Amino acid sequence: MEEVRERTAPLVRFVKRHRDPVVVRALRSAAAATIAYVIALRLSPEAAPLTAPLTALLVVQVTLFATLTNGVRRVNAVVAGVLVAIAFSLLVGLTWWSLALVIVAALAVGHLVRVEEYVQEVAISAMLVLGVTTIGNTAWARVLETLIGAVVGLAINLLLPPPVWVEEAGESIEGLARRVRQLMLRVGEEAAGRTPAEQAAARLHEARRLDHDIVEVDAALRQAEDSLRLNPRVREGVLHRVVLRTGLDTLEICTVVLRVLARTLTDLAKEREPDPFGADALTATAAEPDPLFPAETGATLERLLSEIADAVVSFAVLVTTQVSLNADAAEARLTAELRQAAATRDKLAQLLLEQLQQDARQWQLHGAVLTEVNRIIDELDTEHRSRRLLEELDRATREQRGRMPWLYRIQERLHNRLRIPDRLRRNRADA
Repeated sequence: MEEVRERTAPLVRFVKRHRDPVVVRALRSAAAATIAYVIALRLSPEAAPLTAPLTALLVVQVTLFATLTNGVRRVNAVVAGVLVAIAFSLLVGLTWWSLALVIVAALAVGHLVRVEEYVQEVAISAMLVLGVTTIGNTAWARVLETLIGAVVGLAINLLLPPPVWVEEAGESIEGLARRVRQLMLRVGEEAAGRTPAEQAAARLHEARRLDHDIVEVDAALRQAEDSLRLNPRVREGVLHRVVLRTGLDTLEICTVVLRVLARTLTDLAKEREPDPFGADALTATAAEPDPLFPAETGATLERLLSEIADAVVSFAVLVTTQVSLNADAAEARLTAELRQAAATRDKLAQLLLEQLQQDARQWQLHGAVLTEVNRIIDELDTEHRSRRLLEELDRATREQRGRMPWLYRIQERLHNRLRIPDRLRRNRADA
């Protein structure tokens, strides 16, 4: 088995490398630009129709949704620039002051037609067309080449569908959950012993650095969401997007609560540090810090954080699981882990109450620890997640209806026409 893995390792690395977004985009862009140039040589009156491959190069993106949006914006930008150039050529021609007016007018028109990042393309198209003598032929050729490049770029993604980046986003989410688990385990181990304030502060800085990991996972998730939009190979794309997005939101909340928990334990460690300016400074310096909690309480807190850490990973697996059978198993495992964590939390609450009755010092910090672990358990709860999913699905459906009501009406009509009539369904059931 080990030999098979070693032999297939280069092939696995090759496949992964060719699924990299940079490699995928480079190959698609090169193919689209070449094909667009060959077609433009036959159809455009220009000797070197470089606008067509340039358009295809800019239009082709990693995902089909990005290709469509970029293609429409670029065509609008070029057409708007050509129209501005034609208008100025008929009125004033090319002078130094008319060139300045063309640029200002083209940029203003670009913002009006909402071409987003292609605002500069409006001015570029206007200047190129205004600077030639046969403006009619040049304007028509530039529009034609732009259309050729946009159509070729779109056809590349339709004939060779781009990959769906859901798996990569799922791996990023699971990786984030495992990093949260490792940090939570270290926090639990230190909470059960004599933790110096500097060591507790180091865990706090680690918790704060998780924000950078969340930014990276969010970027991977946005790419996955774009790959699901308008993709003919994907069914229920809205459901996939909502599941992954709500899962990342829950993990982000857990990291925030973990950061607050690390801050609470850091404050508690500072409160337990010996006073170096007390009556006996030498004794205070040599003495070890007091434990954050009594032995039984610290062990219970460590066990609770360990159980919650396992539940965080199970939650990430549940979010990224596609097969229904595996999803049921992941949900059952998460439910069992949360049930065990809730029982341990109740035990911790009883121990903290008994400690409060004996020593009321730092009771605010002890209560904060209990509150924070309880918040993480509530966020991971399966019933809470189900309600959140339903709310987000309803909201996404309403937004989609509001943005494209005509598309929703077409889908409803097709669904009604393809749906089996109720009477026929009852006859089949009786048979």
